[in-house]
Amino acid sequence: QVQLVESGGGLVQAGGSLRLSCAASGRTFSSYAMGWFRQAPGKEREFVAAISWSGGSTYYADSVKGRFTISRDNAKNTVYLQMNSLKPEDTAVYYCAAPFYGVGVRPGHWGQGTQVTVSS
Repeated sequence: QVQLVESGGGLVQAGGSLRLSCAASGRTFSSYAMGWFRQAPGKEREFVAAISWSGGSTYYADSVKGRFTISRDNAKNTVYLQMNSLKPEDTAVYYCAAPFYGVGVRPGHWGQGTQVTVSS
């Protein structure tokens, strides 16, 4: 059974940083792109970032470009999201997605989500 387990969320002040992790089990995703999405209250789930299977290519939503960094460790079957210069509008539940097939395409699996709250 495939599981994606996110961790690292929490409450942080504006301007602060958090690092999210997503550990996969049940199968390896080392040959697939992985991604992060988020959903704020009352809004649709939106794409945040994605990374190719090798880590050589990364993609970001315009709203997080320059502040967030996605990375992965295939030996640990884990993807990370380093979030810096956080803003109140980054408040959302963050979801790991794998395999990631594209911004408008449903991924193979979702994690359960981790809450990120940024206070002003």
